[in-house]
Amino acid sequence: MKILSPEAHQRKIVRVLGLAQVLNGIGVAGTVAAGSLLVSSITKSDGLSGLAQTISVLGAAVMALPLARLTQSGGRRLALTSGYSIGVVGAVLAIFGGANQNLFFMLLGAFMVGAASASGYQARFAAIDLATPEKRSKDLSFVVWGSTIGAVTGPNLMEPSGVFAAALGLPKLVGPYFIAAFTLALSVVVIQLFLKPDPFLTANKVAAGSSPQEQKSMRSALKHIREYPLALFAIASVAIGHLAMVSIMVMTPVHMAHSDASLQIIGFVISVHVLGMYAFSPIVGAMSDKFGRVKTIQVGILILIASALISALAPHHDSFTLGIGLFLLGLGWSFTLIAGSTLLSETVSLEMRPSTQGASDLVMNLMGAGGAAIGGVIIGFFSYAALCYATGLVVVALGIWSFKLKKQKRS
Repeated sequence: MKILSPEAHQRKIVRVLGLAQVLNGIGVAGTVAAGSLLVSSITKSDGLSGLAQTISVLGAAVMALPLARLTQSGGRRLALTSGYSIGVVGAVLAIFGGANQNLFFMLLGAFMVGAASASGYQARFAAIDLATPEKRSKDLSFVVWGSTIGAVTGPNLMEPSGVFAAALGLPKLVGPYFIAAFTLALSVVVIQLFLKPDPFLTANKVAAGSSPQEQKSMRSALKHIREYPLALFAIASVAIGHLAMVSIMVMTPVHMAHSDASLQIIGFVISVHVLGMYAFSPIVGAMSDKFGRVKTIQVGILILIASALISALAPHHDSFTLGIGLFLLGLGWSFTLIAGSTLLSETVSLEMRPSTQGASDLVMNLMGAGGAAIGGVIIGFFSYAALCYATGLVVVALGIWSFKLKKQKRS
């Protein structure tokens, strides 16, 4: 095996992870809208349509800690390929459940596809295991851009994959899960063949001789966060931004389906939303550095409120206006996520940073799961507009907190 210089090795790691993220994004993103519509089709209830995304996000949350332990014991290759492999099995189960109108297997498949999402989160951290301090953000952003390409492409494959499923005599809505099974399997191959040497294990060898950091528990992390108002606000910003994003995003395909919108139109609206989530992340990061974390979060709050209002007022047949609302929804999420995550990392002590970041991801995923579930209930009993207004009120509360926080800092 050719021995690469540290710089060349890092460039290879970033390229491999970026490719894996493209494949992962294509597979997982296409199942978001399809999963909601498939559950609605099986149960004949819009109120239950949020279950697919709820279960998938719960899968990502539940698998986060086991995958982290696999990283600790066997490196990034083991953890990433385990998550992607579980996602492949999950996609197959979702196809079986959708084809047989079996809600249990469909939701079990969605839960296991969530493991692929958890691997996607870990891939970003794998990009900086061996990165130099001056290139960490650049390397991380390249992998994030991989997510963007895949996530924008995935929903637009709903129509052709649906045609493929129909040709096999299966419901069109299981088509995106065929794409997921294929691309996640390719991700496994890419990581296994090319992510060598393992970046995490290599980093441990480089750090050999240094005293290991004590692993902090989730309980101690949450206790630590409560002692720092800025840290608590940072996690709330990330979590509420994610809650708003998931709850409205998951219910929009169901809302559009009332006007018999095609899968192609629904997929395009979701792609525009994902573009808002990721495409401007470097600009958002620069704004956070220049104007401060709290001010950047406040900009995100204003964008999220505008998104909720635009989406609420848009008729279900107006895909253009809904596309604008969903684009702003993704953009506002980007502001709260990036600035909130940075604020958290800067606020807590160094030894608590990894565990508090893990706690933040756990809370974020649980809020996303709750948002999808509650969103389905609200749209079932009331309306899509009521969901948008309710979400907007939660974001307004976060905005009020941010201004009180600034007053406390000045006093």
